[in-house]
Amino acid sequence: MKFGIFYELQLPRPWTEDGDYQLIQDALDQLELADKLGYDFAWEVEHHFLEEYSHSSAPEVFLSAASQRTSRIRLAHGIVQLTTNHPARVAERISTLDLVSNGRVEFGIGEGSSVTELHPFDRRFRDKRDVWEDAVRAVIPMFTKENWEYHGKYFDFPARNVLPKPRQKPHPPLWVACSQLDTIRMAGRRGMGALGFQFVSAEAAEAWVNAYYNAYVHGLDKLCDYQTNPNIAVVSGFMCCDTDEEAEQKADGWTFFQFALRFYNSHGPVEPGSISLWDEYQKWRDTPEGQKQRRTGLIGSPETIRRKLRKFETSNVDQVILLNQAGKNKHQDICDSLELFSKEVMPEFHGREAEHQEWKRAVLAKEIELKEIDTDGYNYRSLQAQTKPESGVPG
Repeated sequence: MKFGIFYELQLPRPWTEDGDYQLIQDALDQLELADKLGYDFAWEVEHHFLEEYSHSSAPEVFLSAASQRTSRIRLAHGIVQLTTNHPARVAERISTLDLVSNGRVEFGIGEGSSVTELHPFDRRFRDKRDVWEDAVRAVIPMFTKENWEYHGKYFDFPARNVLPKPRQKPHPPLWVACSQLDTIRMAGRRGMGALGFQFVSAEAAEAWVNAYYNAYVHGLDKLCDYQTNPNIAVVSGFMCCDTDEEAEQKADGWTFFQFALRFYNSHGPVEPGSISLWDEYQKWRDTPEGQKQRRTGLIGSPETIRRKLRKFETSNVDQVILLNQAGKNKHQDICDSLELFSKEVMPEFHGREAEHQEWKRAVLAKEIELKEIDTDGYNYRSLQAQTKPESGVPG
């Protein structure tokens, strides 16, 4: 199992004059530390206009800065919004980042999640899947072809040579955002890595991992000619401390993350400055639902997290992405958590990565036939399901 770290660049109110500056500087320090500690991936989102929830509107700039402070960690877009960016500009930025990072880019792509983000860019929410598919067909050949033109429904591009070309050939690995679990099967069918949120149980994880790999092995249907990337990764709340009680106390930001995500998913455009999500969260966190969410995620002592991960590992998820830059979680607590986990927990699971890769090789070669498990019972919207605190999973 591999491990990533995840950044929304959250900044709850009240804001200070240097709040965004300090937020980004701290995040870069954390990423540099993670590189030294042996974490495998650093994921950065792209969002627009989502006050408090995400101030990460230019991930290519952040990851470029990170590339100069790190040497081995993979720099992952989680994701680039293909609906709000022109394909040629996406290809140019991804290739340039791949060059300045010495070929460490992971190219996650997605649609955008709400009218708050899409409408200012003249995109309709109901069209976002069609726009995304059109953009994929337009952008991928730009990484390899010296003369490429594209004439689709949403993008019309005359013959040009999009420069530069990336260091990784033919292109950086492809991932797709799976904000709803039923899109995991779609990711497998498209031959892209699936990037999603926590599963409700180890049983749910196994069902969806099997569904993903079965879709990849038996139903591959690529949108155009690209190199596939069979991988499934899930994001989980995270805080590792000496005791469970200390971890729960320091991980309040994870619950804010869930609250803010639900808020923007369930509301139309919000008038700027009209609401303090942090204040609204304070009211929600003490409700029964809020208290239940505080008990989810990989939050606890090294032994507690190790026990959860061992159970989760049986599902054969490829990567767990740890989110602890959230809410008002403190910089020092985040760094201490990353260090403790890397020392006490991560080596055990890194040590079995070769074993997992052999399992994957056998699945892809059809030497192992995965059981098709009915996913209907696990087909919920991420972060809106009932949770089982002792299920042994990131959630």
